[in-house]
Amino acid sequence: MPTKKSVAKRGISSGVHVFGRPRLNGDALTFTRPPSTPGSPFQPLPKPTGKRPFHLDLKDVLPADQYDAIATAKGLVFHVAGDLGGINYAVPQERVAQGLEEDFTANPPDPSVNPAFLYVLGDCVYFNGQVAQYYAQFYQPYEHYVAPILAVPGNHDGDPMAPEKSLQGFVRNFCASKPGTKMPESQDSPRTAMIQPNVYWTLLSPVVSIVGLYSNVPEHGVLHPDQSAWLIGELKNLPASLPLIVSLHHPPYSADDHHGGSQPMHDALDVAFAKAGRSADMVLAGHVHDYQRFTRNSGVNGRQTPYVVAGAGGYHNLHSIAKVNGVKPTPPISLPLSGDTVTLESYVDDRHGFLRLEIGPHTIAGKYFTVPRPQESWSQPSTLVDSFMLETRTHKLTQL
Repeated sequence: MPTKKSVAKRGISSGVHVFGRPRLNGDALTFTRPPSTPGSPFQPLPKPTGKRPFHLDLKDVLPADQYDAIATAKGLVFHVAGDLGGINYAVPQERVAQGLEEDFTANPPDPSVNPAFLYVLGDCVYFNGQVAQYYAQFYQPYEHYVAPILAVPGNHDGDPMAPEKSLQGFVRNFCASKPGTKMPESQDSPRTAMIQPNVYWTLLSPVVSIVGLYSNVPEHGVLHPDQSAWLIGELKNLPASLPLIVSLHHPPYSADDHHGGSQPMHDALDVAFAKAGRSADMVLAGHVHDYQRFTRNSGVNGRQTPYVVAGAGGYHNLHSIAKVNGVKPTPPISLPLSGDTVTLESYVDDRHGFLRLEIGPHTIAGKYFTVPRPQESWSQPSTLVDSFMLETRTHKLTQL
């Protein structure tokens, strides 16, 4: 059995995978080129590293005791953030990483209460997903994040800079063909590469299914017909007894003044939902560098679906909410976006932060935390600024 000293030096491990190393605080865990332009072309997808239907089971990633605790409790906690990389100014990314670390409880009696992983909503590494940037923008900032990190790619991950091919760095570091692979770009970080089977893929768990899409490089996103067909198959075939979350980089709805929502992604999802006869229980997206939570009302039974943008994960430049009649809107407010009238329930456009999702029997609870600004004290804790709950049987949302 490894000693505390050896575990701290090597990093938290599931037996094969290695994640971040805990910070040493007694026995406690305390935890250049311009961006893509609208003219960036669709990029061919790399060859999958796994087999269809591109599933990764959570039990193949987590330590056995933690997975068993999640299955027994029928509860899963995980972090969500997008648009991470600190290419021009690393402090915002470091502040978010600190907030993520501090959201862990040291040596909990029930391992299921701690976040099981961080799920990244794209743009892991700026500006072009280069292998050479993975240490500074990924391995070093999350050196002390003691859990797996999973991801879907964003446009910056897939917009290649010669001689690298599109998504070369992403595939190397998130889609390794076998567990326990340590990439040279990880340098002194203990974290091993993740084993996602493809750049679009589904995470299986005993509590929730998460379908991750790759919306490619063009400004408003594109889904290749093969990926759209795969999405329809996933919606049809994944367990109906479990809630289903769809994640992607380009958001179907956004009220910001920089990117706005993606009509192509909105329509692609709606077509898939209609053809499969099943909609997502929640949609998560990044790309826009802020936090926004929308409620979409649809169906004869008044089904409410949360669409969440969580793209303030570390890139220094935040995006502002667009003004309505000359002033920023005060939520909740109904807005006409992507051909629908949706309710903007909450937003934060002046601070970085992260989302914590807590999945339980018949519920999905969300908590959004902001982190201190770079000029503020490092001793300040994260601040809870929005919380909500979805009842997955009735599909009714409650502000907490």
